[in-house]
Amino acid sequence: MTQAPETDRALEQPATGGSANTDRTVSAVPAHTVDAFHNGGFFLVQPSDAGHRAGMDAMLLAATVPEGAKGVLADLGAGAGAAGLAAISRLPDLSTVLIERAPAMADFARRSLALTENAHLTARASVIEADVSLQGKQRRDAGLADHAYDYVILNPPFNAGTDRKTPDLLKAEAHAMETDDLFERWLRTAAAILKPGGQVSIIARPESMAEIFVALGKRFGGVEITPVSPRAGDDSIRILVTAIKGSRARMSLRDRIVIHQGSGRDFSTQMSGLANGLVAWPRRAKNRSSI
Repeated sequence: MTQAPETDRALEQPATGGSANTDRTVSAVPAHTVDAFHNGGFFLVQPSDAGHRAGMDAMLLAATVPEGAKGVLADLGAGAGAAGLAAISRLPDLSTVLIERAPAMADFARRSLALTENAHLTARASVIEADVSLQGKQRRDAGLADHAYDYVILNPPFNAGTDRKTPDLLKAEAHAMETDDLFERWLRTAAAILKPGGQVSIIARPESMAEIFVALGKRFGGVEITPVSPRAGDDSIRILVTAIKGSRARMSLRDRIVIHQGSGRDFSTQMSGLANGLVAWPRRAKNRSSI
């Protein structure tokens, strides 16, 4: 078995293991688990045998929101809400809107917010069930207002549409691109809903880099790219990309993040801090549109 698929599966596991007693907090839900993240800082209701299960991709994405961040974060393609909740769990002055198209996953996000374990976060989080690729009036009518957000994070389906798809339709919707211009559609929406000088963050596979650059276009600048590798010496299996709306700063390539330490499955010290909300992965350049 090659390293990359093995690590891909690891990226879909909870950051800090453990499940809450589902009978106590959730009823009349499809097969699910209630998983602890950030060492119990928040919990997520997510499907146990269908759909997308959140893990390290979401935690890395949340880590790109800098310390001291305030205002409102849009989590595009939020699933059950892992990345948005991870961000506000770490940042007490930030709120989040979890935006998800699939009704079943949006329902898991709502149920996550309803957990008693998440009572400290619910006043700063809400769910919008909407298609991220909507434009103009349709997008605004769905609740995605122009220039309303300080930060946007997105974890779009990044498997090619021609790749072999899982028979699980809900998981296929979360993982496989339906169009060749997916990044263009999602980043068009990110640019429309961000305030001037706002930050967008993306996690994707390295082979998507060209499409991401084209979609960022003249909308964003100051692009910073961080490769993510399973171990020292391995090829990268993810890239973290951040950019600033309206910036004219040059692109930069950051040092990589290494997930595992040694030959076992233990996280590196760096990854453990990022996964558990103990540290952030902030931009090198200051976030302002006049850069």
